[in-house]
Amino acid sequence: MPRVWDSFITAQDKASLGDRPHQVWGYGERPALLCVDLYRWVFGDRRQPLLEAMKTWPGSCGEAAWDAIPHIQRLLGAARAAQIPVVHATKMSPYTSGIAAWSEKPSAKRAPAKPDGNKWDIIDEAAPLPGEAVLYKAAPSAFFGTLLMAQLNALDVDSLIICGESTSGCVRATVVDGRSYRFKVTVVEEAVFDRHQATHAINLFDMHEKYADVLGIDEVVAHLNTLRPASAAVPA
Repeated sequence: MPRVWDSFITAQDKASLGDRPHQVWGYGERPALLCVDLYRWVFGDRRQPLLEAMKTWPGSCGEAAWDAIPHIQRLLGAARAAQIPVVHATKMSPYTSGIAAWSEKPSAKRAPAKPDGNKWDIIDEAAPLPGEAVLYKAAPSAFFGTLLMAQLNALDVDSLIICGESTSGCVRATVVDGRSYRFKVTVVEEAVFDRHQATHAINLFDMHEKYADVLGIDEVVAHLNTLRPASAAVPA
């Protein structure tokens, strides 16, 4: 099966993989779906090529973000039908919280109370449903400084299925922390995205080799369908 990282892997890389094949972590028995940073800032307000979108939305991931939306929606539908926990993590506004973002120079002064608009709002296409936890983070990892571990422990979760952005940033940081806490981690290839194609591909490769199973949407949805209670509706 072709993988998104194939064209970036050297002959030496391929040879080394033969001696050390991927370790399959598996789904675990009590998975949760974790959606990372599906906020307006990376989508913009409409589908545009990356360089055009960045003129209005500097944080945009361009068309890669919009390409991921149907897969994210499909994943959400399957997870909800399977009645597994769904957790959403999004960025904490430095202007309303007074906490400096990791991407900004720290300051002893409280952040100015200027409006954020809707850039940190989770997009309507992936909006949380009532009862789904929403966590606000001030660091790349969804674990750092949040109640994510408490929520997962309370729900007796042993594994994570992850979607969102960016592959090389907040998704990767969350995956590494998740594995550090000994969760089995699955990353859904089509449901994560990044501004840069090379970093997207290489980070998926690296996570697959070290910390997670990077699997296609069809395979993950098929697994979630096996968990769906007989009384649950079939996901759209």
